[in-house]
Amino acid sequence: MAVLDLKRKLAILSDAAKYDASCASSGSGRRDSVGGKGVGSTEGMGICHAYAPDGRCISLLKILLTNYCIYDCAYCVNRVSSNTPRARFSVKEVVDLTLGFYRRNYIEGLFLSSGIIRTADYTMEAMVRVARTLRLDHDFRGYIHLKLIPEASPGLVAEAGLYADRVSINVELPRDDSLARLAPEKDAGGIRKAMGGVRRSAEAAKDRRSKAMPPKFAPAGQSTQMIVGADDAPDGEILKRSETLYGAYHLRRVYYSAFSPIPDSTARLPLARPPLVREHRLYQADWLMRFYGFGRAEIVGETEDLDLAVDPKLGWALRNRGEFPVDLNTADRERLLRVPGLGVKSVDRLLGIRRYKRLVLEDVRRLTRGLDKLRPFIVTADWTPGALTDSAGLRQRYVPEPKQMSLF
Repeated sequence: MAVLDLKRKLAILSDAAKYDASCASSGSGRRDSVGGKGVGSTEGMGICHAYAPDGRCISLLKILLTNYCIYDCAYCVNRVSSNTPRARFSVKEVVDLTLGFYRRNYIEGLFLSSGIIRTADYTMEAMVRVARTLRLDHDFRGYIHLKLIPEASPGLVAEAGLYADRVSINVELPRDDSLARLAPEKDAGGIRKAMGGVRRSAEAAKDRRSKAMPPKFAPAGQSTQMIVGADDAPDGEILKRSETLYGAYHLRRVYYSAFSPIPDSTARLPLARPPLVREHRLYQADWLMRFYGFGRAEIVGETEDLDLAVDPKLGWALRNRGEFPVDLNTADRERLLRVPGLGVKSVDRLLGIRRYKRLVLEDVRRLTRGLDKLRPFIVTADWTPGALTDSAGLRQRYVPEPKQMSLF
């Protein structure tokens, strides 16, 4: 009966955790084990698949400690006024599940979040105890991501960072006034203060590394999540908030989660979720800001939405025809990164080839997936697009206008 009870808890608390998108293990290295015999490595039910930058698929046990919560956030299925089934793991149950799933080769780490029970400190202490038990009592060397509670004491947050590879605090919504309206128990200023505390702890740990190499503080950094579509904030405003968060708190990632209507929701929330492609475009725009040298204002205006029909990089190129075509044999790396269809890896490979020979179209074909997308924007030793770059119908080349179907 106890096994069935545990399975039921796992079903409830893994399902409740699915709404948190800020779950990935990129940026973490393997923790050294005492004697090389530790459990877990960063190299079913409750299991999510995250992807590292190099394309590795990493399986994590993604659960809540409990979905009981004293808060009443309107957009959350686990809010205190919700009729959702409730469950709660003990610390031992989470530890045993993590170790058991790892030993069966189901997972490579743990993502642990929780609703707020009793107080923020009471909940955070239990989550820290899970990580501490795994690390110290079981020598678990796998990946651990802990979701921090902003209202928890700095001491608990500091301890969480010693045992977790990554920590995260969700800003929840792009607008402070929306957070106050939809999550009255949460304070936007308090969330930012907690994120600043994490940044300072991480910087202090780096400064002390030369002194007997003390433990790292959350070596994979901190991340956050914003819900998209729960209020009427446009994409430009969302990306501006992300730009600020990256600069102020040195975040590793901002995750975007398309709002999903929940049972018994308030009239203050939308009746339908935004198109999933909007979430996808935000991730693409975020990627351009972090890895391609684009500023937010180049991608979208503060009061505008992203074009859902084309990716943000292609959209920028279509609006800035004067920047093209780009000569692949002479342009610098920053210019090449702005060419639609060229990614970071393909640009670096092209630069490598360019040291020994002049690039021709066949070289580009071998290194990219879609040569047709590139042709209007590039010049090689054997190709020039001529008037194609300025063609009035260039957008339609990528986004054909829908045709009215006839019944006859």
